Amino acid sequence: MLTCTWAPTTFQGTSILTGDAPRRQAPTGAALRALLQDYVQRVEDLGISHLLIAQRWWGSGREIEGSSLDCLAMTAWFAAHTEKLQLITAVHPGFFEPAVIAKWGATLSNISDGRWAINLTSGWNLQEFGMYGVPALTHDQRYQRSAEFLQVLRQAWTGQPLSFQGSYYQLDGLILEPRPEHPLVVYQGGQSDAALAMAAGHSDWMFLNGGAPAKIRELIQRAREAFATTGRTVRFALYAAPLCRATDAEAWNEIDAMLARADPELVTARRATVSGAQGMWSDDDPLSALDTNEGYTSRLIGSPETVLQHIAEFQAMGIDMLHLDIRDPLFVEAVLPTVHTLNTLGPSH
Repeated sequence: MLTCTWAPTTFQGTSILTGDAPRRQAPTGAALRALLQDYVQRVEDLGISHLLIAQRWWGSGREIEGSSLDCLAMTAWFAAHTEKLQLITAVHPGFFEPAVIAKWGATLSNISDGRWAINLTSGWNLQEFGMYGVPALTHDQRYQRSAEFLQVLRQAWTGQPLSFQGSYYQLDGLILEPRPEHPLVVYQGGQSDAALAMAAGHSDWMFLNGGAPAKIRELIQRAREAFATTGRTVRFALYAAPLCRATDAEAWNEIDAMLARADPELVTARRATVSGAQGMWSDDDPLSALDTNEGYTSRLIGSPETVLQHIAEFQAMGIDMLHLDIRDPLFVEAVLPTVHTLNTLGPSH
């Protein structure tokens, strides 16, 4: 089982909507470099395979995670200060031109021995789009723009001159030199019909927000039906925020206490903030209030044995990577080493 975690680029906000979250400012200079170095060294020592660098340029730090350091600058720093981690940079079309990212990504891939991949996120934080003067478009139009972005990116990486006339991007004789020496791996988020259609045509992996097994099983089935129309194979990564304790009862008592502290007004505010998404944050699972990417709804909650059983269930339905919050000490100590031994190359692949 592959594993992924967030890069340490967000310094303001909370995972629990309590209304009393501490507000932290990002350190600078030597203090920032030391924090980043210590974190990525720990991640590599734990055997985590992938690091996801988010593009979050604005967040209130209350109903949604706070602002973060720039995704491109931070990816370059991580490439220079890690040896094994696969680096996945989240990129929002509209904020960047695809030919520019093709050039930047080719350079990053070459200097890191192919350790770079893109997570193309069509975006849902409409206030963030407006702040930066980026046309938000409608939900489905954002995915159409993303699909064009990926067409340009993939064709540019072939090394052949590229002219492209699309609805959102136009290029005249683009030549990418030096060309990248490693294949491009594309991740994406989303779980709407538009997202599944884009994945079926262009992507290699889908990042899924957290969800209960029944919800994830249904989503994977819908995705595979979409992929059957193009003949492509797309793999799945699931986000989860584990809470591992000696017993199931102890873990769920802690969850209940967290839910009791949630501020209903902030929960409502979060739903409004993420209204630009479709299919995510859309059900009434109370655990979605505990994490900005619905991580607790994956229910890796309980004793180490129980958590491993839940992971095996997700693996059986087709999850090949766990995208994890790694702040829970018992999970890291008692569960994570076993996760890395799980075989994901079963009959579904």
